Amino acid sequence: MAPSHALKCCTRALNWVPVLFINLVVGWSYYAYVVELCVYTIPNNAERISYLVIFHIFLAMFIWSYWKTIWSRPASPSKAFGLPRAEKELYEREERAEIQQEILKKVARNLPVYTRTAGGAIRYCDHCQVVKPDRCHHCSTCEMCVLKMDHHCPWVNNCVGFSNYKFFVLFLAYASLYCVVICATVIQYFIKFWTKQLPDTHAKFHILFLFFVAALFFISILSLLSYHLWLVGKNRTTIEAFRGPVFANGPDKNGFSLGFSRNAAEVFGDQGKYWLFPVFSSLGDGHSFVTRLVHIDPEQANSVLQQNGKRLVFPADGEANTCVLGNNIQRTADDSKEKSDGSQIVAVAGTSVNHDALSQEHQHLWSHSPPSF
Repeated sequence: MAPSHALKCCTRALNWVPVLFINLVVGWSYYAYVVELCVYTIPNNAERISYLVIFHIFLAMFIWSYWKTIWSRPASPSKAFGLPRAEKELYEREERAEIQQEILKKVARNLPVYTRTAGGAIRYCDHCQVVKPDRCHHCSTCEMCVLKMDHHCPWVNNCVGFSNYKFFVLFLAYASLYCVVICATVIQYFIKFWTKQLPDTHAKFHILFLFFVAALFFISILSLLSYHLWLVGKNRTTIEAFRGPVFANGPDKNGFSLGFSRNAAEVFGDQGKYWLFPVFSSLGDGHSFVTRLVHIDPEQANSVLQQNGKRLVFPADGEANTCVLGNNIQRTADDSKEKSDGSQIVAVAGTSVNHDALSQEHQHLWSHSPPSF
């Protein structure tokens, strides 16, 4: 037991090495920029002060979002997704996989769970002993199930998921802007040192190296930022980009996409004043999500929805809007949502429905009983 405990402690300590490296680089860049560039190299006070103000604004936002990403504990499934005591005892005693699935299906009837394994089974974590909510995955490094898990990032030594994904995207954005500010303000002195227009001083090495490091970091971070902004626009996680979530009608990478504006609001919130700040403003609770079923015809949709007790709203001919309900919030899918050739876009809702709205053509209502599997 002692060697195992010591090994875990060593592993946890080593996991902080990338974070320490980032902080050392940022600390050195601060010294090189403030002291070597602004104090010793720039002769004009107005230029020096303006550079320092801009630099510290972007540095503060970068550090704020970075440490919010690190210290935000990953959100895990609530106790409602755990097996009740009786079902848990039955599940643990049972050795046959098909019977275990029947037990999980019985429990999942009362939960907002619509995704499955590749084989169509209920997603269950034996380690955490919970039915996995949609988009939830187990992280072997954090040793826990993480809601809307995107990936485990070694550079923040934390899982990136529902609780801190907005902070992570802002961290990448402000890190890119921090590098841009350095490159844009250092380049003229970089050229002067490179062409020997300025005398060789102890500041030369710092300024030359500062420009190269900032440029390299900018290129690498920008590519990662671009990828995650694309994921935000598609309402996908990194895991879902590689392996689409599986619904009752099969895998569908666009199953959670509601159009660009709705997808962005799900991560950044519906109040623009909070978008640029690393404060939590993401929509929902991380346990359930508005879901679309795409590439299925109405007859197939009817069969699916009769099985899970949910509502479909098919757009009437010539209409561009589809009513979407979920997380106890009514939303309207915008005109820019994706449509496939000759296929209906289906909105799956898990909330109550206004019965007066059922008179329009192509709208169908099923009972509000929990889904059956």
